[in-house]
Amino acid sequence: MNREDRYKHGMQVLEKVDGEAGQRIVDSLSDVSPELGHQVVAWAFGDMYARPELTPRDRQLVTLGVLAALGGCEIELDVHINAALNVGLVPSEIAEALLHTAVYAGMPRSINATLVAKKVFGERGLLPVSNLG
Repeated sequence: MNREDRYKHGMQVLEKVDGEAGQRIVDSLSDVSPELGHQVVAWAFGDMYARPELTPRDRQLVTLGVLAALGGCEIELDVHINAALNVGLVPSEIAEALLHTAVYAGMPRSINATLVAKKVFGERGLLPVSNLG
């Protein structure tokens, strides 16, 4: 595939996974680093997200865990929590995944990620969530 074909393919995957939120991220880069926006679409979505070995649902679980563990990724967490809902995860599964990050990444990062989830769930009318054991 040439550069433009990879971008078109990546845009199809991006639209299925992230919808408008992903497009907003790409658009936000257009006046500072259009190449970074291109790479997000062509490489991250066209090449990596499109790989068949993991389902989009599983990829989002991995992505949420990594973003929560990194910390300071609230904008990306917002996008990917929405994406996780778009590809079939339910709020209690997302809450559980973010709870699990506390074991490996620490409470502050788990709490920060969970508060982003609370925002997204609230915007989508999905509160309250119960994951009491």
